[in-house]
Amino acid sequence: MQCDYFDAGRCRSCTLMGVPYAAQLASGQRRVAETLERHVPAEVWLPPVSGPESHFRNKAKLVVGGRKGAPTLGILDDGGRGVDLRHCGLHEEPLHRAILALADLLPGSGLTPYDVPSRQGELKHVLLSVSPDAELMARFVLRSPGQRARVEELLARLRTALPGLRVASINLQPEHKAVLEGPEEVVLTPERTLPMRVGAMTLHLGTRSFFQTNTQVAGALYAQVAQWVAAERPRSVWDLYCGVGGFALACATAAPGWTPDVLGVEVSAEAVASARLGAEQLGLTDHVHFRTGDATAQLDAAAPLDADAGPDPEAGRADPQTLVVNPPRRGIGPRLAGALERSGAATVVYSSCNPSSLATDLSRLPSWRVERARLFDMFPQTSHHEVAVLLHRR
Repeated sequence: MQCDYFDAGRCRSCTLMGVPYAAQLASGQRRVAETLERHVPAEVWLPPVSGPESHFRNKAKLVVGGRKGAPTLGILDDGGRGVDLRHCGLHEEPLHRAILALADLLPGSGLTPYDVPSRQGELKHVLLSVSPDAELMARFVLRSPGQRARVEELLARLRTALPGLRVASINLQPEHKAVLEGPEEVVLTPERTLPMRVGAMTLHLGTRSFFQTNTQVAGALYAQVAQWVAAERPRSVWDLYCGVGGFALACATAAPGWTPDVLGVEVSAEAVASARLGAEQLGLTDHVHFRTGDATAQLDAAAPLDADAGPDPEAGRADPQTLVVNPPRRGIGPRLAGALERSGAATVVYSSCNPSSLATDLSRLPSWRVERARLFDMFPQTSHHEVAVLLHRR
């Protein structure tokens, strides 16, 4: 992939830009295998999964810089000034078109970009997401709520330019600190979720929901995990850190005639509501349930399910035979690792976006051995990778 911004030195976010993609993939596989070599035998690695090397991102996190009437959309330089990257080649084509439409309309909106050095201005970021059906979510991060009317006027013009705009919101971040968004969100549209079609299922993303950046490779990851789980035919499956339910729903629909009891656990109530909507639309609510809560506490409290009890989403589900974990970059940590050691599960599938924390967590699981491992290249042009491993009891 060639990038004018990289060649001009305006953006260095893609550290592997210019390296042939086949070489990137081979190097990434080698580095990850070396990081995990104490825990993952060489012979258990499956071939890496990749997608397109450009136009793969389904989301754009755009810093708004510049000045009123002449904003930039992209990143900040070392001095905190805006660098415009509206033609970045990483974004999916519908997302790229949305960025160009926003760039055309934003100068006339009356919104003042937030200036980091002077700590003045209002509009800090615009966060855009696109679905496989070219529907869009747009979130505007403001310093204060006083500019809501201007955002709503901008949205009216954006809807004309972007008929696929489905969800829009204002996020309030009043503090001057290096965080992308604040705690308060105001949804401005009747629709509150963005449907993301992945294989045979549709996930629903709320404004704060996490979803993988690369839809094509995410679909391959869900399919691989579901295949590993279905091969075991467990009676009960738990998806910890379930988010909007991707792994849980993929496992629940993995094999005709196999209907495991599935429980997803996630701390975000918004994500759990989205996961329940996905299960409802798939007709899975009789045996797929989601709960807002802490993953470690849920696993520690696991108890056998009364076979005569009806499916109650608020009651304890069956002690899991298979566990799927997809933690943040920091990994599962010692508490959840200890709970996995004590659990009655026979199989664990661990999806990690950080091979280093995965290696640390595997060292905390002496009762388990890695049977299969696979790299999923979610982030071409960078050294970041997703890795999934299948573990069985020793």
